[in-house]
Amino acid sequence: MGRNGQALYQRAQQIIPGGTQLLSKRPEMFLPGQWPAYFRSAKGAHVVDLDGRTFLDMTVGGIGATVLGFADPEVDAAVKAAVDNGTMCTLNSPEEVELAELMIELHPWAEQVRFGRSGGEAMAIAVRIARAATRREVVAFCGYHGWHDWYLSANLAQDDALDGHLLSGLKPAGVPRGLVGLMQPFHFNRLDELEAIVAEHGQSLAAIVMEPVRSTEPTPEFLQGVRRIADETGSALIFDEVTAGFRLNTGGAHMVYGVEPDIAVFAKAIANGYPMASIIGRRRFMDAAQDSFISSTAWTERVGFTAALATIRKYRRENVSKHLCRIGERVQRGWRETADRTGLPVEVSGIAPLGHIRFDVDEPNELRTLFTQMMLDRGILASGAFYAMYAHTDADLDRYLEALADVFAQLKAAVENRSVKQLLRGPVAHSGFTRLT
Repeated sequence: MGRNGQALYQRAQQIIPGGTQLLSKRPEMFLPGQWPAYFRSAKGAHVVDLDGRTFLDMTVGGIGATVLGFADPEVDAAVKAAVDNGTMCTLNSPEEVELAELMIELHPWAEQVRFGRSGGEAMAIAVRIARAATRREVVAFCGYHGWHDWYLSANLAQDDALDGHLLSGLKPAGVPRGLVGLMQPFHFNRLDELEAIVAEHGQSLAAIVMEPVRSTEPTPEFLQGVRRIADETGSALIFDEVTAGFRLNTGGAHMVYGVEPDIAVFAKAIANGYPMASIIGRRRFMDAAQDSFISSTAWTERVGFTAALATIRKYRRENVSKHLCRIGERVQRGWRETADRTGLPVEVSGIAPLGHIRFDVDEPNELRTLFTQMMLDRGILASGAFYAMYAHTDADLDRYLEALADVFAQLKAAVENRSVKQLLRGPVAHSGFTRLT
């Protein structure tokens, strides 16, 4: 067991609310009491923890941020050169303009660009711009879009007892109750639900916020219908590309489906782990950013721009998305085939580079926790999701799938023998929040 990592995490819980800065990185989300918790170093697809153990990472690759792999040498070299030249001063970084031009080159429908440093922050910027441009307040949405008040107000209700009913696990404590009713939820691929929102709030609708793809493929009529509704209501169609962007192609996933938004938001993958986010859009909406105060010193530092330029150029030159899709397809195929051979019931979902597996049993969280425990014993970080990285090799997958065959067979036996809980060496992993998709 990783004693040093667990000891440090216990200290962290006493001085850091929640133990970590990101819910998705809490050890309880994977394997309470046993997850390595902290890394000493990371390179490619491998992680060394505080106890000196090396693991193959077959989980979510820096929570989706390190699509090229950990410590990509090309990106890091560009960043080190930027650091040597100074990352912050009274003047602006020219890389800011260079990155803005590159984002518009990749997305010809867009005319202007703003930047931030994180996905949730960038989504808040996008919604602020949409509200400023339309002079309206209501937002129709589906999916998860960050921690800011505009979004989490969806979990407010007129009755205190119902707080949290929309997005299970996300508590709206601290969000002003005066925001009640401004967020109107609909489910992915349910155009009728969006139409019902428009029937009631159409004149007040500032934006429609959604991911172009997530766990399921969008139907053509759904995306086309959403685009039509945005046009008819004069609201801004905002695509959240924070997770899906730059995985199916060099640019937004929406390009695959042939539907152009009014605003698109990118983060995570565009800078391979360095803090960076981009909000791109049509001039008639983006110009409104000047009518509202949207400004931050940290948005001008040089490292984020430099890392993004190096990352995106490598994506395009190496056709990274093709590799991500191939690796992701092989993992999902391995899940299905191994499950079929062992008789273990599973559900596989997600686009190729962002795969998810769910054990179709009475206590899926218990079995997922045991799966993670058994894979960890074999030197592999594994969970209910796999985000492909460019650093993942076929040899990595061979090792993973070989371990998977052995573990799935043991999981099947544990289910049949009703011994799943007895085999766990600690508590069951937390399930986190449920996305409205």
